Amino acid sequence: MRSYKDSVHFYGRIWVATAIFLMIMAPVAICVYYDAWPELKYVLTGLLGVAPIFWTTAIIEVLTYAPMLGTGGTYLGFITGNLSSLKVPCALNAMQAAKVEASSEEGEVISTIAVATSAIVTTVIIALGVLLLGYLQPLLESETLAPAFDNILPALFGALAVVYVSKNWKIAITPLVFMIVLFLAVPSLASAVGVLVPVGALIAIGASRILYKKGLV
Repeated sequence: MRSYKDSVHFYGRIWVATAIFLMIMAPVAICVYYDAWPELKYVLTGLLGVAPIFWTTAIIEVLTYAPMLGTGGTYLGFITGNLSSLKVPCALNAMQAAKVEASSEEGEVISTIAVATSAIVTTVIIALGVLLLGYLQPLLESETLAPAFDNILPALFGALAVVYVSKNWKIAITPLVFMIVLFLAVPSLASAVGVLVPVGALIAIGASRILYKKGLV
């Protein structure tokens, strides 16, 4: 009998392959419909400018987020997207509320349910937003709400940080101070958050190792 994780890997690969195929077929369908095909050299020139960044970020995100989300949550999260701003915070918050570890079987189930629920809610909200855009646009573009939209991501991770930093503040203080100093010294690095997440993780692991050897954690 196939185990749960084997089953998740089997179907996860099928869905990932299907998602990649559909994403590739969208521009192909447009080209077929309009009978307009870009020259290969221009496609490669455009890819060389952006693909290495996305490939690097993709590899880093898999290595960073997979241990947090578990098997099912990882496949579902990467297929539906918005990991940093939605899926990861939802999964971590759900596991925190259920008092389970990400590496446990319970954590695996909770993470998958949280990511799935987030994807469904996001789809419903987007659908409602599209239908009601004409009515909501003046409100959403108002100067009063602009600061709120500019701070959605910091608010999400700030709320999570309060929980996790308070639990392991000795470990969290080193990467936190490092990143604050780094972003204050080089503000332009704010656009490279995806690459710097694993850097912070490595610093936290190194700090944990040192504190553990000294018997401080």
